[in-house]
Amino acid sequence: MTDLASAGALSGEAGPDGRAGRTLRRLRAVAPALLGFAAVRLLCVMVLALWDPAEDKGVVRLLSGRWDSVWYASIADEGYGRTVVADDGGVHSDLAFFPLLPWLERVISAVSPLSAGEAGLLVSAVASLAAAWALFAIGERLYGRRAGVLLAVLWAAVPVGIVQSMAYTEALFTALAAWSLYAVLTGRWLTAGLLSAATGLCRPAGLAVAAAVAAAALAVLLAERAERRAAEPAAERAAGVAAGPWPWAAHRRMLAGVLLAPLGWAGYVLWVGARTGEPLGYLRVQGDWGNGFDGGWAFARFIGDRLAGGNPVAGLGLCAGVALLLWVCVRCVRMGLPLPLLVYGGAMVVLALCAAGYFGSKPRLLLPAFPLLLPAAVALAGARARVVAVVLVTAATGAALYGAVWLTGSGPP
Repeated sequence: MTDLASAGALSGEAGPDGRAGRTLRRLRAVAPALLGFAAVRLLCVMVLALWDPAEDKGVVRLLSGRWDSVWYASIADEGYGRTVVADDGGVHSDLAFFPLLPWLERVISAVSPLSAGEAGLLVSAVASLAAAWALFAIGERLYGRRAGVLLAVLWAAVPVGIVQSMAYTEALFTALAAWSLYAVLTGRWLTAGLLSAATGLCRPAGLAVAAAVAAAALAVLLAERAERRAAEPAAERAAGVAAGPWPWAAHRRMLAGVLLAPLGWAGYVLWVGARTGEPLGYLRVQGDWGNGFDGGWAFARFIGDRLAGGNPVAGLGLCAGVALLLWVCVRCVRMGLPLPLLVYGGAMVVLALCAAGYFGSKPRLLLPAFPLLLPAAVALAGARARVVAVVLVTAATGAALYGAVWLTGSGPP
């Protein structure tokens, strides 16, 4: 049952005029969220463009022509097969990059005058608006319209929000993940499964979305089984009579969605395995990049080196940041977020903190973990307008300045 379907049933509208009216009302409802989101993103890009007028990199090159963006554009232009030997001897293969963004870049550049990198910017621009709409829909459904608007704007104003405007996969992934989770919340399991499969073609973290879909489905089955058990005669329950078979038949669409959810990720990993001649070839490719899942050991050593070395302030700052992140996770649990949001958000945190590799990418890996912003959005929804304005302006300004410093620095995001 979707929100739109419920609205139609209550209003009694039917036919094209009724659908058009509902669509117009939804557009009016989401407009503040999209306009606020777009304003923050525009501010961040403008500050980046004006940060250093003499900078020969240029804002378009900064957003679409460096670091991972170059790899995606190369795949879009020439397909897979590029390998680079780094100065440290590491072998970097483009098989580490999932194919959905390059596919979209190739299609758009083929039918337009845009280069692959510029097409990536267009994809991110559209996807970021789609993500903001999904965040609004989730926030509105759970905590009201004001919370939905604030959730979308806060996501635009996170410190690493400039990545949403880059030819990276974060905006596309978040849009697909958020709409998949919204589909779960509204009981549209096939849609959830298909969107989850698409996230698996976008980033390795697509497994977090698939896990959220599976966890929600299992919760439904367990709840129905408990209800059936409670409805049985007390004598049968006391005698330990089985509660009956699992209600599989009544949930064909839900089970189909669960099966679809991980197929994108699994399909690409299997394809890489076939191409490399190794069943776990993708893990080897990631290992060559210095990436992988080590349970957080590399991150802990990174912090320890700062604490024991010549920069204890940075080490303490990192410890404080991790503590704040964990506190927010606990807050999400205590405020009773729906299970799929908790599973998805928790999985994204685990993947970010426990992944080996370049430390500077960890904030970016957390960008799609939008459920972590719900406590702040709900708190601001109950605050005075002046407080909300001060918080949002401060956050947006900080994000714009941080993004400019970050992208004009020496390392990739």
